[in-house]
Amino acid sequence: MGKLMQEKWPWIDGTQKARNQMIAALSDADLAFTPGGLAMTLGALCREMGDVEYSYIQSLKTFTQDWSYHNAEADLESSVSKLIAWYETLDGEMEAAIAALPDEDAEKIVNRGPGFEVPVAMQLDIYLQALLIFFGKATIYLRAMGKPLSEDILGFIG
Repeated sequence: MGKLMQEKWPWIDGTQKARNQMIAALSDADLAFTPGGLAMTLGALCREMGDVEYSYIQSLKTFTQDWSYHNAEADLESSVSKLIAWYETLDGEMEAAIAALPDEDAEKIVNRGPGFEVPVAMQLDIYLQALLIFFGKATIYLRAMGKPLSEDILGFIG
């Protein structure tokens, strides 16, 4: 097992599992909720998180961050089972991409856009931060809906 799998994967894996548990506790109807104003639906927020994960997976393969991918699968934003299945696929791809990186690639540079380059190890830290930001956003929706937060979610974000 490589350095990145030992040092980064356990944190990412645990956070992804907490995300999947949070989504699995929702109903399809919950995904249509929006707190109002210009806010997207909870389902759209969940799709967006999958798009973000996809971008990070590709960045580990190409060493370039590309934000252009958007999953347009029908009913993805309104189906808990489709979201969970997609997340599980993405999570497997993320694990495989990290496992495929030799130790020397931990310091290889990922181009995230004009003037923003980071080593692969930091790219994984930034992805973990993206997951935590997603939790912060999602918990606002859950609290507005009167949904209880699991101990795992409370442990991650307080």
